Amino acid sequence: MLDPAILGGGGLVALAFGAVLFRRVRGRSGSASERRSRERHEAAQKRAPPVDIGDTVTVAISEFTDHHSGERRAVGKVEGFVVFIEDVPDDCEVTDPIRISILSFNRGRTSATARFLESA
Repeated sequence: MLDPAILGGGGLVALAFGAVLFRRVRGRSGSASERRSRERHEAAQKRAPPVDIGDTVTVAISEFTDHHSGERRAVGKVEGFVVFIEDVPDDCEVTDPIRISILSFNRGRTSATARFLESA
């Protein structure tokens, strides 16, 4: 017969393995909205940006965010592609259409930085 200490240790190992396995399986599925968000993110990483550096486009301001530099930045989208816009005047508000010039892309080309040109 096996020693109770060995049985207890084996039971703990099995329980820990089961917990890790459960988290991995559950983490992959998640909620429906988490799955959709993850799928959209993965699709965005694979597609080419709909703009090029130097392009001038009109976007509506989706929201404002604080940049890590402390500056206030507007966020706009071009065909679902996120663009962070600098130098936006304080009198601009969410939903305002503005003209911007694309300056650069982030490392993965999943978003861009642009400069405010004028209100549209």
